[in-house]
This record gives sequence, structure tokens and C-alpha cells, in this order.
Amino acid sequence: MFKNLFFLLLSICVFTACTRLPNVQGKGEAFLQGVWNQDSIAHSDQLLNYTQHKFKFTCDSFYVDLTTYSKVNYYPDSCFNNGVWKEYAKGVYVVRGDSLFMEGDYTKPNYKQKVSGCYRTGRYIKGFYISAITPETIQLQSLNDQRDCNLVLKERIVCEPKSL
Repeated sequence: MFKNLFFLLLSICVFTACTRLPNVQGKGEAFLQGVWNQDSIAHSDQLLNYTQHKFKFTCDSFYVDLTTYSKVNYYPDSCFNNGVWKEYAKGVYVVRGDSLFMEGDYTKPNYKQKVSGCYRTGRYIKGFYISAITPETIQLQSLNDQRDCNLVLKERIVCEPKSL
């Protein structure tokens, strides 16, 4: 008797605790919506390699173009491209307190899935500390390597959530 009552109560709790998420993209953070470029990198002439970022935040999604400059060849010669190459990624982001977390996948230039080829493939997972925000600039610091990523707003975007 008590056993059946226990399972009945447990079933009710489980089924009422679950809520269906809407089939609509999340709104994301209003202050991030737009196209942001990292126009320069401090002391880049002294670094063996560095990457410039171009972010597009639209609702809860991000798209990033990564341009890497390297004096050292980490890849096969056919991929090195005289030390300058581009990579792309897309995914979703979340801001928690003073941190920006991004999770997605490396892609082809058209933001379609990339499963092979030169440079990185697979998951794109990045975290940044948000050190300063103005309407036209955002100062980030990578949680992986503590490099600064100072972004300048190039175009404001208004979030219009789309169906998933």
C-alpha cells in the first residue's frame, strides 16, 4: 500500500516538475547584441602568435571569425598559409555575473559544420572575464590564457528570436 502510494507521489512530482521549453531562441544579453571587432592587439609584434576576433551576437547565439597570425608553423605546410589563416565558429553564449561563456563548434566560412581540414575542428568552448563595458566597447580577458580582447562595436543588432 505505502509502496504504491510512494511511487504514485514520486511519479506526480517527476511529471509536474518538468516544463517544456519554448521552441524559440533565447533573447541573450541586450548589451552584447551586435557586431564587435577586435581592431588591434597590444604588443602583437612581440608575440609568436595571436588571434584577432570578430564577434556577431544575435539573441542567444554567437558567430566568430578568428584570424590567426603566427611566426611559428604548428600545422602541415599546406595549411600554414604564410602564417595567416582564418577559422570560424558558431554556438550559444550565456553571461553569468562578470563572465561570458561561449559553447559551439568550429565551422566552415559559411558557418556549416566542419568535420575535417586544416586547423581546429570540433567544439569551440571559450570563457571570458568581462572587465569593462561601455555602449561602444567591451573589454574581455580570456579565462584560458589571460589575453585581452578589446572589442569595438561596428553594428548594433536588435534581437528577434527565431523558431528553433
